[in-house]
Amino acid sequence: MKPPYIIPENAIHLLTADSVKSWKIAKRYNGKTRMNMGDCFLKYRQRFRESGLVKDNNASQRDCGPSLEATWEITTSEKGDYYIKLTSDQLPELLNQESDEKFFKILYLSKDSLTLSYVHKQFNQRRRITDYMVREDLEVKDRDFHW
Repeated sequence: MKPPYIIPENAIHLLTADSVKSWKIAKRYNGKTRMNMGDCFLKYRQRFRESGLVKDNNASQRDCGPSLEATWEITTSEKGDYYIKLTSDQLPELLNQESDEKFFKILYLSKDSLTLSYVHKQFNQRRRITDYMVREDLEVKDRDFHW
């Protein structure tokens, strides 16, 4: 079994910079399959604040749905894996789940990159999604990947 990824000691600073940091999706995988990213994914941003708040920009993009506002914290599992835990009363409706909490496993974190993995239920199937995110200002080749 692969040992858990240990996050850097300054993980909160890496995630939020001095107060707020914006992340964009560089690429997304559904299991082992790379997903196409349309306009909503390409314009999507998550802003993590040092204060413990996170908000995305969906509502400011045409036809991309409502924005999520949540509180966030870093937690660990019994196995020693690190997670970003989001809590919001919007989560049940936005993610089609019962709980107002969602856990995103941290696979990698640096000042430029954040890799998160989570389980998402879609069409009555549970799918493992992995998002490779980068700082908003970084250029990413082949970001608008399509089959």
